[in-house]
Amino acid sequence: MEGITWLTHRYVMHGFLWYLHEDHHQKGPGFFEKNDAFFIIFAIPSWLCIMLGSMNQVYWVVSIGAGIAMYGFAYFLVHEIIIHQRIKLFTRSNNKYIKAIRWAHKMHHKHLDKHEGESFGMLIVAKKYWDKVRKDEMMQKQ
Repeated sequence: MEGITWLTHRYVMHGFLWYLHEDHHQKGPGFFEKNDAFFIIFAIPSWLCIMLGSMNQVYWVVSIGAGIAMYGFAYFLVHEIIIHQRIKLFTRSNNKYIKAIRWAHKMHHKHLDKHEGESFGMLIVAKKYWDKVRKDEMMQKQ
């Protein structure tokens, strides 16, 4: 799912559906964003795969739907709670992985428009962000 997520984020959210994703990069007032509509956009095929696959006993289709749903849950937990802290549960963490994904996402958000972005994935973090976290930790120890 991470590869599909990267492609979807790069070419759909930062492409023809930018008008829904834009307010995620240029935060406005209020708790909700147009970007939250992607929850529905991805929940529909997940639900259809689970329902239709179950009804027709095509369990590999059910598995696809369940995979989309599980990735959606991971997205909610990692992106909304851990990275953006829209729900304040993990506000302080010394975990290197969490620091690396937060740094990668921060670098993604430094671009306020749909062009010239970086770090379009969510769960897999590029080496340069791990290196940044290690460097920061070494500097704090000195």
